[in-house]
Amino acid sequence: MSPFTPHKYDDVAIATIRTLAADVVGKANSGHPGAPMGMAPIAHILFSRFVNANPKNSRWFNRDRFVLSNGCALQYILLHLLGYKLSMDDLKAFRQIESLTPGHPEAGHTDGIEVTTGPLGQGFANGVGLAIAQAHLGAIYNKDGFDLINNYTYVFCGDGCLMEGIASEAASLAGHLQLGNLIVIYDDNHISIDGDTAVAFTENVEKRFLSYGWQVLHVDNGDSDLLSMYNAVADARREKLKPTIIRLKTTIGYGSKQQGTHGVHGSPLKADDIEALKSKFGFQPTEKFYVPQETYDIYAESAKRGAALESTWNALLQAYSNEYPKEHTELTRRISGKLPANWEKKLPVYKTTDAAQASRKLSEIVLTAITPVLPDLLGGSADLTGSNLTKVKQSVDFQHPSTGLGTYSGTYIRYGVREHAMGAIANGLSAYGAIIPFVATFLNFVSYAAGAVRLSALSGHQLIWVATHDSIGLGEDGPTHQPIETAIHLRAIPNLAFWRPADGNETSAAYWVALESKKTPSILSLSRQNLPNLEGSTIERAARGGYVLHEEADEDLTIVSCGSEVCIAVEAAGKLKAGGIKTRIVSLPCWLVFDQQDEEYRLSVLRSGAPILSLEALSTAGWQKYSHEQYGLSAWGASGPYQKVYEKFGITGSNIASVGKRVVEFYKKRGGEVVSPLLKAF
Repeated sequence: MSPFTPHKYDDVAIATIRTLAADVVGKANSGHPGAPMGMAPIAHILFSRFVNANPKNSRWFNRDRFVLSNGCALQYILLHLLGYKLSMDDLKAFRQIESLTPGHPEAGHTDGIEVTTGPLGQGFANGVGLAIAQAHLGAIYNKDGFDLINNYTYVFCGDGCLMEGIASEAASLAGHLQLGNLIVIYDDNHISIDGDTAVAFTENVEKRFLSYGWQVLHVDNGDSDLLSMYNAVADARREKLKPTIIRLKTTIGYGSKQQGTHGVHGSPLKADDIEALKSKFGFQPTEKFYVPQETYDIYAESAKRGAALESTWNALLQAYSNEYPKEHTELTRRISGKLPANWEKKLPVYKTTDAAQASRKLSEIVLTAITPVLPDLLGGSADLTGSNLTKVKQSVDFQHPSTGLGTYSGTYIRYGVREHAMGAIANGLSAYGAIIPFVATFLNFVSYAAGAVRLSALSGHQLIWVATHDSIGLGEDGPTHQPIETAIHLRAIPNLAFWRPADGNETSAAYWVALESKKTPSILSLSRQNLPNLEGSTIERAARGGYVLHEEADEDLTIVSCGSEVCIAVEAAGKLKAGGIKTRIVSLPCWLVFDQQDEEYRLSVLRSGAPILSLEALSTAGWQKYSHEQYGLSAWGASGPYQKVYEKFGITGSNIASVGKRVVEFYKKRGGEVVSPLLKAF
C-alpha cells in the first residue's frame, strides 16, 4: 500500500456526509443521524482510498463487499455520492413508502446493498459469510497468475452489534477459520438508545477479540485523524492469517449540539441544530441536501478506479478461459446462478417396495447423489453432523490449511454450536453469489436462528436448512427438543418454503424445488424415525407442494397431512374404508408452494363435497386454511420411545380412523353443502 496522501477536499467530503445525514433524517423526521455523522471520516477514507467496486456495475463479481451492520442512512449517502442508482430525490424520500431508501438497507431493493441489515449483529455475521465465500471460491478457482477472486469484506458495526450474541458466535468462528480477508470497523462511541454504554456494556472488547484469534487495532481519534484511520485499514489488509477489528473511537453526532449523547442516536436533529452544524462546516445554513462539486469529484475518482479495476479483471477472466477452460465454464455458470443441465436427473426415485428410511437419511442420500454434479453446494451443521447426516462421504472440511483439518476448497463447514450465526453466515454465503449454502440442526433449534431465517426470506436468499428430528417422533429427548410450535412459526414467514416430506420421492422433490428457487430459502423438516415409501407419491406431484396421494370417488372424508403422519393417515383410511367410509388422502408437504399453484388445481386437491380433516404431530395452528377439522397437539410432547409417544397423543391409525368417523358423522348430521376451506371471499 502507498502511504496516505491527503486530498485538499477530504474535509469537505466528510462535512458533506455529516450534513446530508442530518438533512436526510430531518426530512423524514425519523432515523439515526448520530452514527453516520460520527462515522463519516472512516467512511470517506474507506470508500475514497480502499474499496474496489464499480458503481456502474454493482454486481461485478470481484468487488469488495461492504456491510453496514448498524444499518442507517450512511450507506445510502455513500451510494449516492459514488454514483450508484440512487438519486438525490431518493435520499429525500428516505423512509417513505415505495422509496429506494427504506428505514434500513435491504438487499435486492437498493442498488449497491449487499445484505439486509438493521437487526443488530446480523450484518456482522453476514460479513463472516461473505468472507468465507471469497476464501472458498478463491481456493477453488485461483491459479498461478490468475488471482481472480481476492476481494475484501468490510463491516461497520456498533456497540449494539457487539452486544448481540450472534456477533460473538460469528466472531469466534471467523477467528478459528483465520479469515484474513475480513475487516470489521467498530464504531466505539459509547452510546446506545438507553444512554451511555456504561450502564450495560463495560467489557474489554479488544481483549475479547484477541481471545477469538483476531488482529485488534485501534484508532483513538475517529473524528479527524485521517492518517491513523488510513494506516489501520492498510495494516488490516496486510494481515492474511487473521480477521481484523479496528476499534475506532468516535463522537456520535459529531458537530451537533447534542454530540456525544444518546439524544442524537435515534432522533432527528432540531432545525436550529442542523443550521448550526452546516455553519460550523462552512456550508450555507439554510441550504438543504447540498453537495459541493468537489465532493462529487472525489467519489467520481473512486468510481473511475473501480471501473478500471473491473475492466482489468474482465481481461484476466478472458485469459483464464484460455488457460483453464473447464474451470472458467464452471465459474461463470455459477456466477450466473444457473444450475448444471439435467442435474435433477440425479435425484433418487423410490418405489413402494424400497425400504422404509428416516427422511433425514433420505436427505443424506439426495446430497450424496447430487453433490458430484453440484459443486455450488457448501454445507455444514451446528455440531450435529452425525444426527443431521449432512456430510457426504469423502467431502473435505472447510478449514484453514495450516490447521491440518481441511482446506479452504473444502465444502463442509463445522459451525459448532452456533445456530444463529450459522443462519446469518449462510445468508452472507448466498449473498456473495456462486454458492448455494445448506445448514443443519434439529428443527427445534432453528428457533435459535429465527432472526437470521426471517432475513433470509426478506432478502430472497437461496439457502436450505436441513432440520431433522422434527416432531414428537424424536422420542426420548422429550418436550425440550420436540418442536410443537416451530413449524407454524416458520410457515408464517413470507417467502419461506417449509417442507415436511412424507417419503423418499417427496424428499427428492423438496430438494428439487429448493434448488430451483433462486429467491426463496427453504427449510426441510425431516424425521428421525423410518417412513415407508408411499403408493401414489412421485417427485413431480410432490413438487407442486400438495397433491392427492390416494383418490376416492364420492368420498366421505379427506385426510390432509404431511411428513411422518401421512403414512398414519393412509393406515386410517384403510380402516375407514373397511367400515364403509371412503377416504381420500392428500399429502401437503409445502404450504407455500401449494399456495402458488393455480386455483383450479388447488380446488381439485382440497375439493368441496366432503369434510377435510388435517393430521400433524405438531400444533394444529394454520391447518384451518386447508381443513374443516384439525387433529394434532395442543400442548407439549412427552419423553419416551416414539411409538409410545404417538400412542399417548392418539396419533395412530386406529385412533385417527375413529376421529375420522366422528367427523363424517358430525357433518352428515349437520347437513348442508360442505364447501372447500380454500373458498374465501378474498
